[in-house]
Amino acid sequence: MSSIPLAEDVLDADSAVIPISELAGQVGVPVSKLQQMVRDGQLIALRRDREVCVPADFVDESGVVKGLTGTMTVLSDAGFTRSESLRWLFTADESLPGRPIDALRGNRGTEVKRRAQAMAF
Repeated sequence: MSSIPLAEDVLDADSAVIPISELAGQVGVPVSKLQQMVRDGQLIALRRDREVCVPADFVDESGVVKGLTGTMTVLSDAGFTRSESLRWLFTADESLPGRPIDALRGNRGTEVKRRAQAMAF
């Protein structure tokens, strides 16, 4: 099995992360499915305290935040690396206002994807 591609930990030290093994139990899917989502670019994982983790803001009570997967695809198509995508999602954008990940969590995915698409040009 191929290794899991990891982003640099560009998040603030106080940004919550969830180990993939814990997240699997939380959302009710096998660890292997989450690992495949990371390989496919649908999630971004990073290493913190020697564990492969996902930012806690990427999930809510229903699982992966709606619109995150599509946004990740747009960012990847625009040439962003996983680390750059992670940084962009967690950096405040005055035009939203707030961080893109917060807008996704607030069901404003269309606005986030529009901004991501504009960066591609």
